[in-house]
Amino acid sequence: MNKEQFAEALFARGIELSERQREQFDGYYRLLVEWNEKMNLTAITEEEQVYNKHFYDSITPAFYFPFDQVEKVADIGGGAGFPSIPLKIVFPHLHMTIIDSLNKRMNFLQHVADELGLENLYPVHGRAEDRGQEPQYRQAFDLVVARAVARLNVLSEYCLPFARVGGHFIALKGADISPELNEAKKAIKTLGGKTKQVETFQLMEDAGERNIVIMEKVENTPKGYPRKAGTPAKKPLI
Repeated sequence: MNKEQFAEALFARGIELSERQREQFDGYYRLLVEWNEKMNLTAITEEEQVYNKHFYDSITPAFYFPFDQVEKVADIGGGAGFPSIPLKIVFPHLHMTIIDSLNKRMNFLQHVADELGLENLYPVHGRAEDRGQEPQYRQAFDLVVARAVARLNVLSEYCLPFARVGGHFIALKGADISPELNEAKKAIKTLGGKTKQVETFQLMEDAGERNIVIMEKVENTPKGYPRKAGTPAKKPLI
């Protein structure tokens, strides 16, 4: 998927990129490749693959959820900026907080924000389990997103505590989501969430199946969650 095909594919979904937005995606790609030589950001560096498997993939939640109706968004485990940076470029009104446990990546994302002129973008260093208990982040977001960070039962404990009641959590996952969804039912309910819809689609150019899981936050997350750092992964809610 080259740059033109990328823009055309988004246009077909009702998203029209301005010249500035196209330049921002181009700048982001260049910074990604440049910084990737110094630190491990992505194994995918070929331009057409990045546009398809990272940029386009990151924007796919917007095909199923009204991003124009939310403002405060958190990307948990945002790493190299997926899905947060592509979503922020396409929806500049978003106030985007990105939480990741590797400070080097947060330095990269701050540099990206400065270079591309992305305002209201906040890279935050820390673990989701710790930040999710802090009053300024806990249940403070209209929407929480995460892309393939962990299995859904673990990921829900990382992410649902950040969503306000009435807000949403969107998980961007790979193929065959059914086993994970079944495994995560108890965790989602315990944490105050409810699975609203699951969208399955194929990435372009035979790049594989993807699933978008959209959860609504229907109740407050109990105070004990997220549990202390490391516990959700070692002792998942089942």
